[in-house]
Amino acid sequence: MNKEELVKAVATSAKLSQKDTAEIIGAVIETIQKTVAKGKKVTLVGFGTFEPRKRAARTGRNPQTGKDIKIPAKTVPAFSAGKKFKELVK
Repeated sequence: MNKEELVKAVATSAKLSQKDTAEIIGAVIETIQKTVAKGKKVTLVGFGTFEPRKRAARTGRNPQTGKDIKIPAKTVPAFSAGKKFKELVK
């Protein structure tokens, strides 16, 4: 399912226009992105948690040359599914 299909499904379920639904979904996604970018968690009970996670610096290997390369530490976005979501996917 892509964003357009999600908007149509939510609009039908919520009995809203697709335009309004697209704006709401866009605002939700933007808010989650900004919050995680600030280093904070966003928890949606039953769905999951979006959070920033730190990756330590490490040594990797260039597959073309075989030489060791240094991979710097960085923070990446992560998602952990909630209990209810995990049970639905089983």
